[in-house]
Amino acid sequence: MTVHIDINCDLGESFGAYTIGNDEEVMKYITSANIACGFHAGDPNTMHATIDLASQHNVAIGAHPGLPDLNGFGRREMNLTQREIYDLMVYQIGALQGFLKAAGVPLHHVKPHGALYNMAANNEAAAEAIARAVAAVSPEAILYGLSGSALIHAGESQGLLTASEVFADRTYESDLSLTPRNQRGAVIQDYNLVITQVMNMVNDGTVRTGIQQETPILAETICIHGDHEQSLAFVKRMSNDLKLKGISVTKAGDFIHRMY
Repeated sequence: MTVHIDINCDLGESFGAYTIGNDEEVMKYITSANIACGFHAGDPNTMHATIDLASQHNVAIGAHPGLPDLNGFGRREMNLTQREIYDLMVYQIGALQGFLKAAGVPLHHVKPHGALYNMAANNEAAAEAIARAVAAVSPEAILYGLSGSALIHAGESQGLLTASEVFADRTYESDLSLTPRNQRGAVIQDYNLVITQVMNMVNDGTVRTGIQQETPILAETICIHGDHEQSLAFVKRMSNDLKLKGISVTKAGDFIHRMY
């Protein structure tokens, strides 16, 4: 049986005169792009340009809404009500949908960014607000969330298709949460360790956690961070290595379907 995997990357995170990442090159090696919607990064021109770039490379396009925190790049947690989370999701998804409609391109998925993503991983109220917002404005979109997290469960409860996401360049804690970035070793810098972790998650359904224990994990989409200094080198090699192992690298919508 063929094993399928999607490779996603957070892109469109430049803002005004500031350029972040190498979108033009990274786009050649991924299957889905998470495009910033203006709150943590991105702006109208960048959103438009990134949609055009993704379309040229037949890359699935997703909204990447974050917290309203440009200075902190959306990585600082905020104390928000469910209504506030719901509203900021609807606002940002709607912004990207406007550009997509103008381009005649569908919204493939939604993936929260940064601190919002982490909040939704273990906070059921935040996860429920996010899932309700996606179900309200784009029920056909796939909801990307941390594998085994509250967000995946909330999406399923709302009747959404979900994609369980794993991280190529991040280490894991024993509860399958990501090691906080302020801790040593949170971001993997050695490609050999990256590809070993990826192959274990994709082929074996396991990941080695901080306590050096092999823990079961479902991998349907792999994230490579666009702002990682080695993101281009990593994703180029990883895409090739996965294909050499007979793994089908394709957008999540090609293999994730409703069961009813």
